[in-house]
Amino acid sequence: MAKRSKKAAKPVTRRSRIADAASYDQWARRTLATDADLAAEYLREVLEHSHTPEELLLGLRRIAEAKGMSRVAEAAGLSRESLYRSLSAAGNPRLSTLVAVLRVAGLKLSVRPAA
Repeated sequence: MAKRSKKAAKPVTRRSRIADAASYDQWARRTLATDADLAAEYLREVLEHSHTPEELLLGLRRIAEAKGMSRVAEAAGLSRESLYRSLSAAGNPRLSTLVAVLRVAGLKLSVRPAA
């Protein structure tokens, strides 16, 4: 029989779960900011599985935050606060705002037939 370690497994605490979530969020921002293919796949998944337009706006917001809201807002010709409002769940952005966010992320809008 193998010897068991006397060390008890470290219990998962609320603090460690928050740290894990924070590190995932940091990873996601870093990756979405630098990998246009992953950002495109992320938005495709959001579109495929979302049931409301708000989910798309929040997905775009995550990408905009990864790229830097000030930079994206400047490219879109908006204030940073206005961009935050536009990409909130209650937002109603103009098409030009959506296109500008996508352009800064290295993406473009396209349409395909529904499956």
